[in-house]
Amino acid sequence: MGRLNGRRAEAREQGLKVNVAILGAGRIAIHMAETLTNMAADERYADLIAPYAVAARDADRAAAFAAQHGFPVSYGSYEELLADPNVDLVYIATPHSLHAEQGIACLEAGKNILVEKSFTANAAQARDLLAAADRTGLLCTEAIWTRYMPSRAMIDGIVASGRIGEVRAINANLCYPVSGKARMTDPALAGGALLDVGVYPLNFIDMVMGGHGETPITRIDTSMMPYETGVDAQNATTLYYAGGANGGDGANGEAASVTSNTPGVMATAVSSMLCASDRDGVIWGTDGYIVCRNINNVEAIDVYGADHALAEHIDVPAQLTGYEYEVAAAANAILDGRGECAEMPHADTLRIMELMDALRARWGLRYPFE
Repeated sequence: MGRLNGRRAEAREQGLKVNVAILGAGRIAIHMAETLTNMAADERYADLIAPYAVAARDADRAAAFAAQHGFPVSYGSYEELLADPNVDLVYIATPHSLHAEQGIACLEAGKNILVEKSFTANAAQARDLLAAADRTGLLCTEAIWTRYMPSRAMIDGIVASGRIGEVRAINANLCYPVSGKARMTDPALAGGALLDVGVYPLNFIDMVMGGHGETPITRIDTSMMPYETGVDAQNATTLYYAGGANGGDGANGEAASVTSNTPGVMATAVSSMLCASDRDGVIWGTDGYIVCRNINNVEAIDVYGADHALAEHIDVPAQLTGYEYEVAAAANAILDGRGECAEMPHADTLRIMELMDALRARWGLRYPFE
């Protein structure tokens, strides 16, 4: 068990904080470092977490990173991080293909983990990592920040209020011109649009549908345009959720069991690493619709009536960077002795990984290590 797991009262009494270490020193690690230093200076989080260490495969790079961001400790290898008894939570900021191996190593060394999306490269790896979390009893949670942000509850509240009537369709897209980044096009690193940006539209849809897989997917239509390396450059998917009008095959090919006489929900997800898009998430209902500006970090929510008149514009509250919510959720889970975060439970992570596996299977896209 970790140093602070399940010891909230003791930690508060002794003034102990959750020491966070970053595994990796790339672009996303920089964003997390900025988040941690901002949290340490913010009265809402200053007593909860401490920016503690960074580990990279190059000691000079790690030392420079630590000095730049005010981290007291740096390591020139990942093994040194695993050996430090003062590390409470490791944020894994490496390519998708490394998450499972590194996550299991952290857990077996007694470290709780916050794993950057995509959680792993495929569902088999996800099962192995989650099994390690079960064995060790430590926290293991996926760092898909949109699941933890206040905007999620805001959107859920509007949908639940009935202001747009019954939800009948959802559309979500996220596209960035990032094919110039080597890891994005490398099959050996599980590159491609799907795992890096496509995971956000799928999660947006899943959250609107209530999460937890409560409404089964009864049919999938999907296609992709390959990059010259074979990974997906762009992709489009339509998901049909259970209802009297829907039939066909489920996500894993089984015949769906449809028990409702009400119409189902049709949801479309688009992602690309070749172009820029509006990044909107739109929820269409029988009495109106909701437009969420930038599903990767919702900035504002517009509610429209069936007459297309703007009924309400809602700005999302200011935040430090947006990563603070997942860090705080993970830290609190550790102090409470929980192995998962309610915002992104293991079952939800695994279901999204299985869905992405199903999409790649239909595209005929396999990574070299599979």
